[in-house]
Amino acid sequence: MKNINFFGKSMIFLLLFALSGFVSGSAFAAKEVRYTKYNIHTQAKGGKLLSASYANYTRPGAGHYIIPAGTKIVISGKSRKEIKFQIDGDEREVQFLFHESRMGMSVDEYIQKITSADPVSLKKLSTLDRKGVAEGKAFVGMTREGVMTALGYPATHKTPSPDSPTWIYWTNRFGTLAVDFDDKGRARSVRE
Repeated sequence: MKNINFFGKSMIFLLLFALSGFVSGSAFAAKEVRYTKYNIHTQAKGGKLLSASYANYTRPGAGHYIIPAGTKIVISGKSRKEIKFQIDGDEREVQFLFHESRMGMSVDEYIQKITSADPVSLKKLSTLDRKGVAEGKAFVGMTREGVMTALGYPATHKTPSPDSPTWIYWTNRFGTLAVDFDDKGRARSVRE
């Protein structure tokens, strides 16, 4: 009988510990509510699964779906290789692939860069920037902020710094898109 009591008490302790949020990555850890700062380009993978990547495949092919900047999401899991989340009120799950060494930051640092704890407003963006964000595209004349909001945070293995004069995005696994900025921070060309 002592073994059952000890086992029962141990299970209660472990359950309370997990529910308190101290177990990172645990199925018992609280889900994290965030808001997307930038569009997230995804591709339907069948059923209720959407696939996304730190490489921001801006035109991945059939099933391309853009999760708009400002969308409320619920992060349900994260590791060094992926972030799992759902769009609030949507049954689909997003599997967001991540690569710590290519990005030069941890998954938590990346989540802080691409999401916000508070709702996101696009009101301060110009009309041209908002058009690009709505279409998920970069246009000549857009600001750096507008391009990043439309296409996502550039992958650091192709764009080492957001201050770089050219940002490289992947259109899919095989193609790239380059956005060149002038000295005022506006897109002067968009090249494929």
